[in-house]
Amino acid sequence: MRLEGKVAVITGGTRGIGRAMAEEFAKAGAIVIACDIEVLQYKNDNVEGYELNVTDGKACKVLADYVKGKYGKVDILVNNAGITRDALTGKMTDEQWNLVIDVNLKGAYNLTRYIGPMMQVDGKGSIINISSVVGEYGNIGQVNYSASKAGIIGMTKTWAKEFAMKGAQVRVNAISPGYTMTDILKTVPQELLEKFAKQTMLGRLAEPTEIAKAALFLASDDSSYITGHNLSVNGGMRL
Repeated sequence: MRLEGKVAVITGGTRGIGRAMAEEFAKAGAIVIACDIEVLQYKNDNVEGYELNVTDGKACKVLADYVKGKYGKVDILVNNAGITRDALTGKMTDEQWNLVIDVNLKGAYNLTRYIGPMMQVDGKGSIINISSVVGEYGNIGQVNYSASKAGIIGMTKTWAKEFAMKGAQVRVNAISPGYTMTDILKTVPQELLEKFAKQTMLGRLAEPTEIAKAALFLASDDSSYITGHNLSVNGGMRL
């Protein structure tokens, strides 16, 4: 029960890595508000679904106020919501660029701008931003996605400095997963999945629970002296 008594907000919480985190955090004792554009039922009663579009700044403030009013605090924020709209740079549309930046980058900002200062006033908290191996190294056809995920790492380091001001023990870290077996990858041809797996030292792709357990570590007091760090969870993909 590493998160017993903690209140966690997770965006993109209905599928893939986000859903795995919601379930792992709840099993560890946290009350979890799992936010997404659709609300699903969860096996654990400690997970509350909440409909949220992270691109809507006003809605993000309503969520922050709702959680503070109902539970009195937010101990953990995970900015996980993300999408892809892939195309080579010369063929990418404004809509593809803007949508990915709005969801992946501005979405994280929209919620953190309210919950981060709230944690700072309370004197403690853990913010975890989900980046990507693509944000670290780039990828053909994903200039919008790689820019958004690189920006997440930059915001992580800035927030680690800002929210620790005045002696607050607010920690801000990022996780950069490698290729993970979420619904998005299930549509990728098997030969490509095998190619991705061979790029790792472990010879396989990640399961969502493996990323979730890394987030559980950063959310818990076990990582009490870690902040401003980007944790690469990629099976040794880029050694």
